[in-house]
Amino acid sequence: MDASFHRFSELFAQLGLPSDNAGIAEFLRTHAPLTPELRLADAPFWTPAQATLLREEILEDADWAEVIDQLDVALRKKD
Repeated sequence: MDASFHRFSELFAQLGLPSDNAGIAEFLRTHAPLTPELRLADAPFWTPAQATLLREEILEDADWAEVIDQLDVALRKKD
């Protein structure tokens, strides 16, 4: 079994978002914290394509699922 490891920056690039450290930090500052009842893919700031990617990768437990889970956790943290 070939399990790929993806970095946070690669997920941001895949989502079409700035993927440098400053861009990722700004995204998290802007959009966190998500409320507990809101699913990550249902957050209002995603485009339909981004939401679909997040939803499908989690449902399929695909290569991206682990880093998407990390993004979910990061967006639920309070500063």
